[in-house]
Amino acid sequence: MRLGLNIGFVFGGDDHLDHLRLVKEAERLGFSVTWAAEAYGSDAATLLTWIAAQTSTIDVGAAVFQIPARTPAMTAMTAATLDRLSGGRFRLGLGVSGPQVSEGWHGVRFDKPLARTREYVAIVNAAMRRETVAFEGEHFTLPLPGGPGKPLKLSIHPLRDHVPVYLAAVGPKNLELAGEIADGWLGILNDPAYLGEQLKHIATGREARSEGLDGFDVVASVPVMTGDDLQVAADPIRGYAALYIGGMGSREKNFYNALAIRMGYAEEAKRIQDLYLAKQHRDAMAAVPHGFIDSISLLGGKERMAEKLTAYAEAGATTVALTPFAPTVEQRIADLRTVAEALELAGVGE
Repeated sequence: MRLGLNIGFVFGGDDHLDHLRLVKEAERLGFSVTWAAEAYGSDAATLLTWIAAQTSTIDVGAAVFQIPARTPAMTAMTAATLDRLSGGRFRLGLGVSGPQVSEGWHGVRFDKPLARTREYVAIVNAAMRRETVAFEGEHFTLPLPGGPGKPLKLSIHPLRDHVPVYLAAVGPKNLELAGEIADGWLGILNDPAYLGEQLKHIATGREARSEGLDGFDVVASVPVMTGDDLQVAADPIRGYAALYIGGMGSREKNFYNALAIRMGYAEEAKRIQDLYLAKQHRDAMAAVPHGFIDSISLLGGKERMAEKLTAYAEAGATTVALTPFAPTVEQRIADLRTVAEALELAGVGE
């Protein structure tokens, strides 16, 4: 099992410099990859390019490029360029986002996300192979009929004819799709006790291409906070959990709320969502059970973290991508070092 680092977004000020310090420390510690996100603020491609220019061995991954934000051809262009500029260190994470961002920010209808994703990945892969791209699908048609367009070939020569594709998937059908068409899965709210259930769906998708899980990268996204008092260590993660369970989407369509329900927190998920949508955010944070936070996080000291990392490895995770929650960059760096030591102690590292 390998370690990764989630650096999230750029919000302003000097936080991008803090991100770079964290990535450089992760690179020094032997982490395999750093992941950057995007929603409706900073974009992932620019941040990853800046990071790649100042590192040499750690992979840079999009977690995720939003499918409604870019045409598949634009994503192939960006992936090919980033992969070449980074010396073959780019990983392409993709996700459909959610109805509010897709329709409210990008102006793209959130319909048939599975079929849209399947077509999107097929076009990206064809472009990366430098095929002359012609595609007729339900959601994408290249070139458009009846006009001056003609099939084109990617003009840049990628270092690789395939960059690793990861899908951010939450629901069972999306997990199955990830297994079928991707090289890895970007998970979230990952409890090792529930990971096996999710991997069953991914394995079904792998069967569709006559392959097993060997070589498929199972990326568990895991908050981390050191400290002797587990209750205190969990508190900074409450806002993150409440946002996803309560506010990431509408009452009718929140994929993370549905995930919490499948994980056995039906009553708690409803209460968190009710409070969050009523703008009682602090109460929503307080309503997140400590047991839930503990189950999806690395909390405590090195020995306790080593036990949890062993549980992730035994459950099938191949990468644990850390999201540090300490308030200062110095503390976050210290926490990365603690987890690296815990992985060595656990003896489950690559």
